[in-house]
Amino acid sequence: MTKRIAAWAFVGLLVSGLWGVYFANADKEKPIGPLVYVLTRITQPVAAVVVSFVDRPVGLTWVAVANAATYAVAGLLVAKLARK
Repeated sequence: MTKRIAAWAFVGLLVSGLWGVYFANADKEKPIGPLVYVLTRITQPVAAVVVSFVDRPVGLTWVAVANAATYAVAGLLVAKLARK
C-alpha cells in the first residue's frame, strides 16, 4: 500500500514539474489559452486554490510538494475505497 501511495505522490510531483517546464518554456509574447489554465487548475487543485486566494507568489517547489501531497492523499483514498 505504501508503494501505491508513493507512486501517486510521484505522479503528482511529475505533473507539477511538467507544468513548470511548460510555463517556463511558454512563449511570453503569445497569450496562453484558457484551456491550459483550466487543465492546470484541475491537475493541481491545492496550488490553484492558494494562487487564487493568496496575494503573494508561490514557488515551484511549494507547488510540487503540495501537488505530491494532494496526489498521495488521493491515492490513499483510492486504495481504501478499492479494499471495500
